[in-house]
Amino acid sequence: MSEYASPAKDINFVLNEIAGLGEISQLSGFEDLSPDLVEAVIEEASRLATGVLSPLNKPGNDTGSRVEDNKVIPLEGFSDIYQAFREGGWPALPFAPDMGGQGLPELIATATNEIWQASNMAFALCPMLTEGAAVAINAHASAQLKDTFLPKMISGEWTGTMNLTEPQAGSDLAAVKTKAEPAGDHYLLSGQKIFITWGDQDFTDNIVHLVLARLPDAPDGIKGISLFIVPKFVLNEDGTPGERNDVYPVSVEHKLGIHASPTCVMSYGDNGGAVGYLVGEPHSGIACMFTMMNHARLAVGVQGLSISERAYQHALSYAKDRTQGQAIGQKGKVTIIHHPDVRRMLMLMKSGIEAMRALCYVSAASLDYIHHGESDETRAFHTARFALLTPVTKAWCTELGQELSSLGVQIHGGMGYVEETGAAQHFRDARITTIYEGTTGIQAMDLVGRKVIRDSGNAINALLTEMRELCESLTAKETSLLNGFQQQFKSGIENLQNASEWILQNYESDANAPGSVAVNFMMLMGTVCGGWLMAKAALSALNKLEQGNDDRDFYEAKLITTRFYGEHYLPRSASYLSSVIAGSESIMSLSNEQF
Repeated sequence: MSEYASPAKDINFVLNEIAGLGEISQLSGFEDLSPDLVEAVIEEASRLATGVLSPLNKPGNDTGSRVEDNKVIPLEGFSDIYQAFREGGWPALPFAPDMGGQGLPELIATATNEIWQASNMAFALCPMLTEGAAVAINAHASAQLKDTFLPKMISGEWTGTMNLTEPQAGSDLAAVKTKAEPAGDHYLLSGQKIFITWGDQDFTDNIVHLVLARLPDAPDGIKGISLFIVPKFVLNEDGTPGERNDVYPVSVEHKLGIHASPTCVMSYGDNGGAVGYLVGEPHSGIACMFTMMNHARLAVGVQGLSISERAYQHALSYAKDRTQGQAIGQKGKVTIIHHPDVRRMLMLMKSGIEAMRALCYVSAASLDYIHHGESDETRAFHTARFALLTPVTKAWCTELGQELSSLGVQIHGGMGYVEETGAAQHFRDARITTIYEGTTGIQAMDLVGRKVIRDSGNAINALLTEMRELCESLTAKETSLLNGFQQQFKSGIENLQNASEWILQNYESDANAPGSVAVNFMMLMGTVCGGWLMAKAALSALNKLEQGNDDRDFYEAKLITTRFYGEHYLPRSASYLSSVIAGSESIMSLSNEQF
């Protein structure tokens, strides 16, 4: 079983040539950001991932976690690697220096998150959720709550969780029943939450749970939900953890994948009520929690990328080592990487990963412009762009992650289905990503309903204009290595334009149309966005080659993977368009009894 190796070279290429790290370094607050510093951060993150996090990935899969005496017992060794992670200052990376952070861009944090998730997704979920919880607290909590909880979370001394759903609720947060009763300067919460990632552990002094609950006067539905901080240990007057709060893990789920990450059933208030503190205004919990959820949606999109990268490395190592069969022009037995169909699968993985990486990083770059842009116009543009790309990044990258991690198993053949090779773990680990933080269908409905229909297509039309301009720039540099990619990209743009216009023209006359076409539209948009960013990569590679860059192999490979993307991914846009314009009729025609 191959170990993870950080793709640092490609990460740095995407950071600088596609996501625009050079321009971000000119923004206020990032003046000290230099290429050497960025490379050092990526190199150090890679070293920690390869040497410390990755070795526990398979043991975590084999052993998992459990609950004993109302507490989670994590995998042996997780405490040590968490302390190494915290002592390296990694939890503080994207936060402002005046909050105890390192003040680096969200773009850099996204790159390191890719490395963590690829090396050990089960572990990396813990700091990922802590960062999201801290972002939500910083955006919505009172100054007192911020001062109390944020420093410890940013330092990594305490971790954070997100407590949304309940057994009867699923994705329907309007059905949440957990109660919060006023009790002086705090509230007492009672109820049960399910699917709480890292709901408990023993390697930090405290855990900060963000919990959705209803106040006694709450209106029905989603507008009656409030958000609370519920610490594992109630704090003493000096801010140190004191008495155990009335919140406990009841059990951990036995899951398809990410076995070492405890997915907890959490019980609140079995012994009188769990002490909690209101975040934001009463009944505004959904808006507050969505700050964390949008942050997490980008991070889960990165997980789709990360597991695909890990599966690709594993499959590539096997393909270069496994001897089987003969190949044209080769004498004797050959390694299976010589076989065209194995190369086809590896190229699907390699080019798809490059497109996903670019999309994740470009989305993250918009966050930096939102927070540090110097003009209202810049911030407004990137607010709209991030809103448009977030559901696509989350859903397309995770759906593609299913395909690519499955290909990783396929390349191994029968051995991929055998646990000892480890290929199946990546496939299983990837499966949750299309469900986390809102399923693919929920993301697609957000894209169609809020980002296309409610926006009247403005944000997507701005993106389509940018795509067309890039296509023209690339056409001016025609090269045989791209072999018609420009026309395939142009067709993809037209397909996306036609699908968007069809939705805007038909949603009022067919109420079922948005829900029926949403996933195919989202996949169409993700595919074309991938083409857009592969085109940016190709244009940069051509410029580097024209300048006589010494690393010709790397840049010529960029052109080849772009060409492959055009030949094997962009044609999918036509079939997605066909499904979109088919509308809802066949989807809705069967009676329930006919299924």
